Amino acid sequence: MTEIKRETKETKIEVKLEINGSGKSNISTGVGFFDHMLEALAKHSGMDLEVFCDGDIYVDYHHTVEDVGIVIGEALFKEVYPIENIERYSNAVAVLDEAAVEVDMDIGGRAYLVYEMPREGAIKDFDLELVEEFFKSLVFNFKIAAHIIYKRGTNKHHIIESAFKAFAVALRRALAYRKSGIPSTKGVL
Repeated sequence: MTEIKRETKETKIEVKLEINGSGKSNISTGVGFFDHMLEALAKHSGMDLEVFCDGDIYVDYHHTVEDVGIVIGEALFKEVYPIENIERYSNAVAVLDEAAVEVDMDIGGRAYLVYEMPREGAIKDFDLELVEEFFKSLVFNFKIAAHIIYKRGTNKHHIIESAFKAFAVALRRALAYRKSGIPSTKGVL
């Protein structure tokens, strides 16, 4: 289990993460919809995840969402690196009613995000542009490449939840045990 604490003038965050868990979560960020998405991330990836964030949500949710992404990314990095005995590459499509989102992933030490998702609008008071900020922070601090691609859907909640679930399933698959050592022709990642 990895535990990381981070405190700035904008947020105070504690994350505990175990990638080989059972999908248990205890999430409290002060942002209800975001908590729901982090619970889905834990459940469908199989990792145990605890997140506590006291952020300046009276300003808006940006700092909370971005900084939680940073800390979860750092925790995943500490859990996984150095990379060996994992599948490394994966993809997943998650469907929720009319919505479908695909995530392609490479846990290879190179940070890159392709984000082709709706950015306009909100779910209650949660701006959709915050989802990209979360994944950008997580991906760059985890040092992985991820492509998050909207396939179809009309309900914003369903679309965003599909993205979190697809990311979770792709993560679980990429971290699956592989006997052959370092998954690279270079011999190092």
